[in-house]
Amino acid sequence: MPGREVLPSTLRRSPEKAQETWAKTHDSAVETYGEGQRSHRTAFAALKHSFEKVGDHWEPKGRKGPSDAQAAGGGPARRAPTASGVDANAPKGHLMEVAKKLDVPGRSRMTKAELVGAIQKANARSTAEARGRDKGRRKR
Repeated sequence: MPGREVLPSTLRRSPEKAQETWAKTHDSAVETYGEGQRSHRTAFAALKHSFEKVGDHWEPKGRKGPSDAQAAGGGPARRAPTASGVDANAPKGHLMEVAKKLDVPGRSRMTKAELVGAIQKANARSTAEARGRDKGRRKR
């Protein structure tokens, strides 16, 4: 199925370039691996090199490159947890800005690792709320 037809909701709320990156990578991965989870993971891995998840959508990163230890190590044999779209390799100052944008409480006293975790939780919460709003619109 073409990537544009299975575009995740977080990407539908994101810039066109993010949608294009995900869809093109997904379509190429489907040709290589077939439909399924591996194609989706491959598309998200490509997306995370240029974009980071902020709330319920993806925004361009200030720099290109891997967003966490899993992305930096790569390879199919290595299965480490990811930072769920948070640019864990970004400087602490950038993470503070993202946390402020997401209104994360207590952010000024957090370590970099704590900021990454708090941003992950705030992103998940924001995405769940947006999906609830989307679902309510479709029922009308």
